[in-house]
Amino acid sequence: MWRKPLQLSATSRLSHGLLLNRFLGGGTIVGRLVSGSTTSFKAVFVPLGGSYRRREIPGIRCFYSTGTMENLGLNLNGAGDGGSAAGRSMAERDFRSDTTTTPSPRQLLSVTTSSHGDDVYHESTTTTTFETSMATLFAKPAAIFVLSGTMGNQLSLRALLTQPPHSILCDHRAHILTSEAGGLAMFSQAQIQGVVPKNDKYLTLEDVVANATLSSDIHYCPTRVISLENTLGGNVMPLAEIQRIAAWAREKGVKMHLDGARLWNAVSVHDSLTTQTSLLKQYAAEFDTLTVCLSKSIGAPMGSVILSTAEIVGKVRHFRKAVGGGIRQAGILTAMAAEAVQEVFYEGRLKGTNEKAKRIEGFWKERCGGGVTQEVETNMVWLDLAGRGVSGEEFVEEAGKVGVKVFPWGRIVVHWQITDEAVDSLCVALEALAKRGDEKKAGAVDEPTIRGYPTK
Repeated sequence: MWRKPLQLSATSRLSHGLLLNRFLGGGTIVGRLVSGSTTSFKAVFVPLGGSYRRREIPGIRCFYSTGTMENLGLNLNGAGDGGSAAGRSMAERDFRSDTTTTPSPRQLLSVTTSSHGDDVYHESTTTTTFETSMATLFAKPAAIFVLSGTMGNQLSLRALLTQPPHSILCDHRAHILTSEAGGLAMFSQAQIQGVVPKNDKYLTLEDVVANATLSSDIHYCPTRVISLENTLGGNVMPLAEIQRIAAWAREKGVKMHLDGARLWNAVSVHDSLTTQTSLLKQYAAEFDTLTVCLSKSIGAPMGSVILSTAEIVGKVRHFRKAVGGGIRQAGILTAMAAEAVQEVFYEGRLKGTNEKAKRIEGFWKERCGGGVTQEVETNMVWLDLAGRGVSGEEFVEEAGKVGVKVFPWGRIVVHWQITDEAVDSLCVALEALAKRGDEKKAGAVDEPTIRGYPTK
């Protein structure tokens, strides 16, 4: 962490004990005053769209300073430790996941005006305001902030379930089945039934009816909840299909849960914000509980929101405390989450992620002769590496040569901080990767084996 003292300019500001110094490189640094004089004033300057606007903050003392500041290594352009010298996000070349984003300047600055009340005692006004705004956005009676998407899914499903035996029906690729550490078995004593959709994209009512267990036969574990995921692998599950499943579930007395970690992406395929917000409400109306992630898609540092009835949210609050999820000064987190929703969702930045994903897919197909395992619908590209004659390790290696991060299984995730320059670099890596595949095919050299088994 760089701690070299800096001389402050006339654009320096002190808020809540933090100096905001806009320096020549275009970034903004947070530090603390170590010498010099201060003069009180009533406003800070908030970065917005490349410029600064004045924001009045009643009851907050802000200062102008001409002294010396000690840099604390927190860059308000989102770089932080390991970021670029120009103050750009360290995640701008990271295609591994949309969880790798870094806090934006606006997110970081929002912390300086957040409440410091204890959320366990319902005293965090920033958190309460944020939860209320989310409940309004999704047209649900109540909402609660939790630390992660996994926590959100686990607490939601636990609140819907009662006495074992009970089972949850979901897609065989669902996050609750593949990536939540067996939590449903531990916390809910639930059996999970993964179903392979016949259309290879999303579950249909026919898939659900064919696999749900409604019998009272004591040999079977009855289906008590249907858990859907939208998006799943970047694919959008149509609202009409969800409505068909939900209507059947209500008729059979089966609860509905939505893992909507990337529901923001699902509605981002529509240009109109009015259409997007209307769809959020329509999706939410079909579920007893749903979670939406604030780290994936939206780019906040952490967290998810559970939306449901006041009664179920009350149960979730109890379960959240039991698993150590009660947060004291939660306003620090929810202030950044609220700013992320505004900056990324309301201001339409997710559309660009879809466009970049389409560009990558097109380049891989047209210039590199590659295929994909599923077509791009939102912000994910799934490369068919094996079909192009290359390995995941070679993919990571070529990407590393141009300073880009990827996972070896061929999934590319575009988030809102990915730059056009990063996409250019990735395309260079993809072209080199395709060349390696061509060279291997031309050489047609078999891997050395011993008694038919590979030696490496």
